Amino acid sequence: MANVVVVGAQWGDEGKGKIVDWLSERADVIARFQGGHNAGHTLVIDGKVYKLHALPSGVVRGGKLSVIGNGVVLDPWHLIKEIETIRAQGVEITPETLMIAENTPLILPIHGELDRAREEAASKGTKIGTTGRGIGPAYEDKVGRRSIRVADLADDATLQARVDRALQHHDPLRKGLGIDPVDRDALVAQLQEIAAQILPYAAPVWKVLNEKRKSGKRILFEGAQGALLDIDFGTYPFVTSSNVIAGQAATGVGVGPGGVDYVLGIVKAYTTRVGEGPFPTELEDEDGQRLGERGHEFGTTTGRQRRCGWFDACLLRQTCATSGVNGIALTKLDVLDGFETLKVCVGYELDGEQLDYLPTAADQQARCTPVYEELPGWTESTEGARSWADLPANAIKYVRRVEELIDCPVAMVSTSPEREDTILVTDPFAD
Repeated sequence: MANVVVVGAQWGDEGKGKIVDWLSERADVIARFQGGHNAGHTLVIDGKVYKLHALPSGVVRGGKLSVIGNGVVLDPWHLIKEIETIRAQGVEITPETLMIAENTPLILPIHGELDRAREEAASKGTKIGTTGRGIGPAYEDKVGRRSIRVADLADDATLQARVDRALQHHDPLRKGLGIDPVDRDALVAQLQEIAAQILPYAAPVWKVLNEKRKSGKRILFEGAQGALLDIDFGTYPFVTSSNVIAGQAATGVGVGPGGVDYVLGIVKAYTTRVGEGPFPTELEDEDGQRLGERGHEFGTTTGRQRRCGWFDACLLRQTCATSGVNGIALTKLDVLDGFETLKVCVGYELDGEQLDYLPTAADQQARCTPVYEELPGWTESTEGARSWADLPANAIKYVRRVEELIDCPVAMVSTSPEREDTILVTDPFAD
C-alpha cells in the first residue's frame, strides 16, 4: 500500500487542510510530522467549518487514527482546548483515535513569552514575523537538550529536574530582555495539572506506525507551513524553526525513509506569503488586492492579511526538487477567474544576470527581480469544477504550462474549499 506525504510547496497557506481531508478518506492513519500550533488548517465538510491548529486534519474523519509525531512541538494547554472545541462540534476524540509521541517536546508558557519579547525587541528589518506562540524557542530547547517532553510528565522527579535544567537557560535570557524570572513552582504545578489530560494519549508512535506499515495500512503524513519556510531550504532567516520538506516526514514520526512512497506538493495557482521576508513576485497593486480579496487571504491562526503575487514557477521547481515531489495539487484555480492576462515567474534577474533558481544569500534574494511569461486568462467560472471538461480552454492551458515550467505533473486540481470540488488526475494512494 502507498504511504503519502503532503507538504506545502510555497510559503504555507496553500490549502493543505482540504487536500489532507480529501486524502484521509483513503488513509488509515494521519500523522503530523513537524511544526506547532502556529499553522492552521481550515476544513469545510458538509457545510460545517473546522479550524485545526495542533490536531491532525484526520481527526474529523471517523475510523481513522490521528498521530502527533515527535517532530512536532506541542502546546499541551492549547491542544486540550482544541480537543474540547472539536468535540463540541460533534467529533469524537479518544486515546484510541489520537496518539501523541512520547518523545514530543512541549511548548511552555515561557516559550511564548520569550518569543514575543524577542520580536518586540527586534529592530525594523530584523523582525521574523513570528506568531509569538513559542514555536522557535521550543525547538531551540529541543536542540539544546533541555526540552520537557511528553514522557517526562509521567514522573514527578524527572519533571522537576527537567524544569530546573530549562530555567538555567531561560532565566538569564529573560533578565537580558527585561522579563521577570520564571516562577518555577507555578510552572511545575501547571505541568503537573495538565499531565493527567495529556498522558492518556501518549504512545510509542514509532512502534505503532511501523506495525501499521507492516500490516498494510495506509499512512498519510501531514506537514505544516510550506517548504519555503524550511529552516534549511527556506528564505532564511525569515523561516520557521523546523524542517518542513518531505524528508522530515520519516524523522518526524520514526518510520525511516522507506516508509514514504509518494510526495504530494500543495500549490496555490498564485503565490502568497505571511510576515516578513523576500517575495519576488509580490504585487502591491490592484491585481494583488484582487487576488487577496477573491482568495480570502487571511491566516487561519493569526488573522493576518497575506501578501499576494503571481505564480512563481522558478521557486516551485526548486521546492519540488528539495522535497522530491511526485505530483502537485493545484489549489484555488478559481481565484484566477476573470483576469485578462496572467503572469508566471520563470526565472530571476540579479545584477544583470539571469538565474533559474533563488539564491541562498538574503541580500541577493532581496535584489532578485522576476522574469515573467504572460499567459491568456479566462472569463468563464472554474469554481466548483470537478472534471477537465468543466474547465475553460485557457485554464487547462495554464495548468499544463505550470506542469512544464516546474517539471512536475499536476495530480489534483482544487476549485473551491468544498472537498468534492476536486479534479483527480492521479490518485497518490494508487498501488
